[in-house]
Amino acid sequence: MPLSRHISPDELFRKHQERYKIHSGRKYSGAAVTGGRSMHVASPYINRYTAWEPIPKYNLPKNGVDSKSAYQIIHDDLDLDGKPNLNLASFVSTFVEDEGLRLAVENITKNLADSDEYPALMDIHSRCISILGSIWHASPSEKPIGSATTGSSEAIHLGGLAMKRRWQEKRKAEGKDTSKPNIVMGANAQVALEKFARYFEVEERLITVSEESNHCLDASKVLDHVDENTIGIFVILGSTYTGHYEPVAQISEILDQYEAETGIDIPIHVDAASGGFIAPFCHPNTVWDFRLKRVQSINTSGHKYGLVAAGLGWIIWRSEDSLPKHLIFELKYLGGVEQSFTLNFSRPGYQVIQQYYNFIHLGQDGYRRIQRNSLSNARLLSNVLESTGYFTCLSEIHRKKGLHKYVPDVIADDSDDPEYYNAGLPVVAWRLSDDFKKDYPHVKQASISTMLRVKGYIIPNYPLPPDEADVEILRVVIRESMSADILEQLCDDIVIVTETLIASDPIDMAALAHPLQRIQEQSHVARAATSLGPLSLHGTTSDLPKTTNHKHGRYKGVC
Repeated sequence: MPLSRHISPDELFRKHQERYKIHSGRKYSGAAVTGGRSMHVASPYINRYTAWEPIPKYNLPKNGVDSKSAYQIIHDDLDLDGKPNLNLASFVSTFVEDEGLRLAVENITKNLADSDEYPALMDIHSRCISILGSIWHASPSEKPIGSATTGSSEAIHLGGLAMKRRWQEKRKAEGKDTSKPNIVMGANAQVALEKFARYFEVEERLITVSEESNHCLDASKVLDHVDENTIGIFVILGSTYTGHYEPVAQISEILDQYEAETGIDIPIHVDAASGGFIAPFCHPNTVWDFRLKRVQSINTSGHKYGLVAAGLGWIIWRSEDSLPKHLIFELKYLGGVEQSFTLNFSRPGYQVIQQYYNFIHLGQDGYRRIQRNSLSNARLLSNVLESTGYFTCLSEIHRKKGLHKYVPDVIADDSDDPEYYNAGLPVVAWRLSDDFKKDYPHVKQASISTMLRVKGYIIPNYPLPPDEADVEILRVVIRESMSADILEQLCDDIVIVTETLIASDPIDMAALAHPLQRIQEQSHVARAATSLGPLSLHGTTSDLPKTTNHKHGRYKGVC
């Protein structure tokens, strides 16, 4: 076999770019020249960033260009992104109504931190807290308190920090050691929960997950992980892996019994990033919120099933007593006094306005129709996938409540009542069936994800949490914008792609195993928009580690 050299597209481009620049002998300054006089040209493509002069990427240019050209350059650059509506990997809403968008544009410069300057915005913020508290059954007599945040990640950190501080205060009052706090969560926990433990120096105690526990926190193992140093438990209402709700009420009962026997009071923080806007409208009989006295705080993402643009989270504590007073800052800022408990300060206020717009525009009936429609679409996709015989669904919202296995040749239920089925998010998580893998061992599940990406869909293929990491799943998140036509085409494309792979040469298929990972490893430019959410880097990726392992733990995918 002959030796081969690595070909660098960047070097080839620069070489021919310089050659073209030398032979052209021309420079453009943004104007066309006619008879010695400058003539303005309206086209945004006639400017000094021509085919032989790349736009600035890593250094601030000495001179800029006109606003129209700058817009067109960036607009064209963003054409390389995928279509948000076909990003079926994300829980984040990708649709904003025109009126909501207009409100956002009209208020885009308002700072949520400036309460004295924008009192109407602050009032809208308070109304949103009250509305969320009411749908989560907070009691007005307990004086619930809460705040908007930058997504659920900040909200989770605030909830965890409040639990840690309450535990410390109680231990100090009793004259006990406060140096070894721990927090309990399932191994399926979203990365923000683990970040809290690492950033705020709390021991992370992960409860293993399994098929028997629906790939979520196993309530039967809770008592094996708690003790007097446990500051609380994170319980997830809607796992990002399979969409299952973790059993909040069951865990609460276990902790009630534990307190009765030991005197140790362990609170619950519910991470309802997605479920906080699904359960109230689709699963009202599922008890998970402030109806349980042990639930001290709840977070949710307004930018997920709250149907707001990216960047908005919420957290509410059941009472003022649940939030230690010395965590609250009183700030004299820009002429007013503001109470604050956040990790951020200045931030946009238009997302809060969008949330309030949704509340008064949709109301309970509107949210109920939208969320039930998403669940209905998710059930349809699940039933289609399993009926092919190619796939097995790990998500269970399409199965009658209490049933957890697919039964071939049984007609799918057609009830439109979400309470008839297993509770969960509008998520479809599936894998190749055992029979399929036996019949077509050359077909790799990751190849299905890759070939669907060619068609424009972003559907991830990734492993389940530790102890189940040998099982990989494909996952689709059904959102408001999933129409019946798109869903039908998606079903067709999944089947077509799978059958194309069945008929393909096994050797050719090996090249499709993990192409995106390979491209990222070989890339000369740091890619900030990966699922790992790396820090933005200057220059090249040559200094990046060659593996996703980290000396302090493991990287986890996020929603």
